[in-house]
Parts: sequence; structure tokens; C-alpha cells
Amino acid sequence: MKKHLIICLLAAAPALRAEIKLPAVFSDGMVLQQQQLVRVWGVGEVGEDVKVAFGDQTHNTVTDPAGRWSVTLNPMNANASPAELVVSGKNKITVKNVLVGEVWVCSGQSNMQWTVKQAGNPDAEIAAANHPQIRMFNVERSPGATPQADCKGAWKEATSATAGDFSAVGYYFGRHLHQVLKVPVGLINTSWGGTRIEAWTSREALEERPCAAEMLADWKDHAGKWDAVKEQAAFDKRMSAWQTQVKKIDEENATLPAGKKKTRPQAPRPSDDPAKTPHHPSVLFNGMVAPLIPYGIKGAIWYQGESNQKRAFQYQELLPTMINDWRKQWVDAFPFYIVQLANFGNGRPVTKDAGVADPWVELQEAQTLTAQTLDKCGIAIINDIGELNDIHPKNKQEVGRRLALWALAKDYGKTGSEYCGPLYLSSVVQGDKVRVQFSHTGTGLKTRDGGELKHFQITGADKKWVWAKAKIEGNEVVVWSESVPQPVGVRYAWASWPEGANLINAEGLPASCFRTDDFLPSTLGVVSPFKENAPAKP
Repeated sequence: MKKHLIICLLAAAPALRAEIKLPAVFSDGMVLQQQQLVRVWGVGEVGEDVKVAFGDQTHNTVTDPAGRWSVTLNPMNANASPAELVVSGKNKITVKNVLVGEVWVCSGQSNMQWTVKQAGNPDAEIAAANHPQIRMFNVERSPGATPQADCKGAWKEATSATAGDFSAVGYYFGRHLHQVLKVPVGLINTSWGGTRIEAWTSREALEERPCAAEMLADWKDHAGKWDAVKEQAAFDKRMSAWQTQVKKIDEENATLPAGKKKTRPQAPRPSDDPAKTPHHPSVLFNGMVAPLIPYGIKGAIWYQGESNQKRAFQYQELLPTMINDWRKQWVDAFPFYIVQLANFGNGRPVTKDAGVADPWVELQEAQTLTAQTLDKCGIAIINDIGELNDIHPKNKQEVGRRLALWALAKDYGKTGSEYCGPLYLSSVVQGDKVRVQFSHTGTGLKTRDGGELKHFQITGADKKWVWAKAKIEGNEVVVWSESVPQPVGVRYAWASWPEGANLINAEGLPASCFRTDDFLPSTLGVVSPFKENAPAKP
């Protein structure tokens, strides 16, 4: 009986795959990458002849023993005239309204997911969205236990009827490119709020990194011990305690002036069901990145890190691991531009003390170090447009513009002006002062408000940080304090909410947070989400 069933299934298999099929990303309205070899692929019946025609190109192939096929289109120049991609086998697929231009992947967590209608000035931006040459493919959010061959999604033109649901950062990045380059721009938005970087990285890449070993082991242990009933009961208990705490804070705040109100703690999250969660290592790579490979792209932009802040030191390894993983998978060392986390209160009282450990700024440091050390990377610094009590700053227009400045300068030859804020380069101790050098000083250093430099701190060997004085001398900053006669370290904007930090270049781009010391960070040794709530080191 079993043998008969197997024979029947094998006989039926070719019929199930008789039609030529394309992945969802090859669909009406798509944008193909210009001036590159462009892969087109799909599935069909084993041994089926397949023909792909686009413009003046025609390519033929035969499906392999697994029913897969692919062809490679020759490099094409940008073309804003809608064309058809025709794929023929035993059936014919016509993909309509295809443009050729620049294609970028837009990925990360909620600040990349955040839509135009959720961001600043939504009504005016949506009303003005009449850019049929800007298209976005939104990948439907779906984790995968193994790498998937396809995803769900559709290409949409940027119009007032559709742009409200576009990733705001992606849209404003693409719009700036389009306005400068005058070519079509395709944006592939694959993002999911609250997710961690390890979910966006392949299992193969994570297993190669010693820093991920404990995390992977903890997830395996978590899956083996999972009990849905007990986990729900424990979550209900945590939620009840949180509600009691919030009620007490709200009652106290009702009697306090605006400047002294207490901040509500973050609501507890349910434990991650390992079979369903988007936080499990590699599941978003499997479900939301793998289906896009090897679609022709120019590069990627990335806005993520909030959910990894408690493991900020580990992020120094995880971020380049993911970037290198994607490049390996695409077989293309494409440019990768990172949004440094914005300034944010982070649910903590704003402190006036120097030397306070802060995982948020350690995550910003990890992002910056990656951009400075990994080839063809850059960083958009936005520590001037965050919001104290909102992790989702509204000014996504400027975020997109600052990312586009990197791409225009590094990838499109638009090198006429500065494209980044000052980045720490080096420092030297001269007596009781520290002299700091920067890259990306543009046409000069200045302060945003025209006043004295703020939010510099300094320490001696005793590691007792104090607020410092600082002044600009040419393209350098000199830092000192009368109470630190023998300085060994300087920090700038070293806080999640660096109130008053005002160092910029003359082009108006803000300086990144930095430190000149090599003291151990507070997040050192925290390498698993299951260990994140251990007390932070001083």
C-alpha cells in the first residue's frame, strides 16, 4: 500500500509544478537594477524549456532536476518607460509596467517599518506623493523555520493613494535619490518592529560566531522547556504587577508639575513562543530576506538596534556578521548604510551626572564602529532629531535624506558636499587637555546654537567622570577640566538623551557620540536575550 501511494505521489508531482512560476518580487510594477547583471528565476516542470524576454533581450534555459530555472539579463541603462517582462514555458507570464533604475533594500525594526502616515507632516506628504517612478515592494511579515523560496508582497507606485503605507525612511531615502538622479527607484521594504538583529541573520552565519553560541544554546533550551499554559500564567502575573505600578505612577504624576513627572516603565512582553516568535535567530532571514536573494539591488539601508541595546557590545560583532552574511548570500559586496539610533529618553529619568553607564549609547557606538571599519558602509547620525519620550522620532524625512547623502556621495559620484557629521578619528593628551581630531568636518566645525560646546565629559585614571569645558580650534576640539589635571579619556554625547549636545559641521550635520577611552563597556558579557535583565555593570 505504501509503495503504491509513493508511486501515485511521484506521478502527480510534475503536474503540480506544470506551470512556470515567478517569485512574488517579480510582479507588475517592479524595478530592475540598472547597469548590473540581473538574475530572473522561478520554478516549472522538470526539464521544461523556459524563455525570458525583456526589451531587446531573449534568454533560454531548461529547468533543473528540482524544477528550478534562472537566466541572467545583460546590464541595462535606466529606463522610465514601462516595459513588459515575458516568461514563457508551457504557459506564459507577462509582468507589466517594469522600469529599470536603482533598487535598494530597506530593513530593520519599527523605525524602518514606520509608515509615512505615522511620521511627521503626513497629510501634506501623502497629498504630494505623485512619483510613479518610485515603487515600493512591502514584504509581508512572516518568520520561517528554514530559508523560504518565496514571500508575499506587491509593488506599489508612490501615489497619494499608496504612499501612506510606505516605509517612511525608505520612501524619503528613495525620493531624494530620485530627485537627484532622475531615474526610477525601487525600494524593497522588509522590516518588522521590535525585532533583533540575530533574527535577520542566517543560521549558518550565526553558528560561525563564538559570540552567538550562548544565545543559540539558550534558544534551544527555551524551545525544549516551552509550556504555553505556564508561560501565559507567568505573563499575566507580570502584567498585573506592571498595571499596579503604572496606576501608582499616574496617581503621583497627577500631583506633580510637568517637569517632574515620573516616566512609566515599559509594559512587560510575553515570553517568546519559539514556534511563532519573530525574535528567534534566523527566522526573519529565512522568511523575509532569503526569498529576495539574488534579486538585483544597488545596496541596503538599515534602521535597527533598539531591541539589541542591552547586548550592545555583542552588536559590535553581530552587525558586521549580518552585513557580511547578506553580501555573501547575494554574492555582492553592496553598499550598506546604517541609521545610528536617535537620541531618546529610553524610559529613564534624564540624569545630570557624568559617567553614567548607558546601553543605548553603547549600541550607537557599535553602529558607528561598524560603519567606520567595514568596507562600503556608512552611518546617518540623527542624535539631533530624537524625541525624549517617543522611540519613534517623527522626522523621518531627514533620516532618509541623510542616508541618501551617503549613497549619492559614495555610489553615484555626487561628491560636491559633505555627507556625514563629524566622526571621532583620534586624540592626543597635551598636559591637562585632550585634543580631539575628526573626519567629516566639512567646511569647518561649529555649534548648532552658536554657543559654547556642551555635553563633553572627561576623566583621569580614577575613572571619575566630570563635565568638561571644550572649545573648537580649527578642525579639532580641545577638552579640559580644572578638576582633572591628568586626563586619560574624553566622551561626547555619551547618553541616550545627551541634552544640549551641539557639535556639528558647517553643513549642519551633527557629530556622533564618541569616547577616547578604552574602559570596559557596561554591556560586556551580555550575549543572550535570556540574560539581558542581569544588573548592568557600572
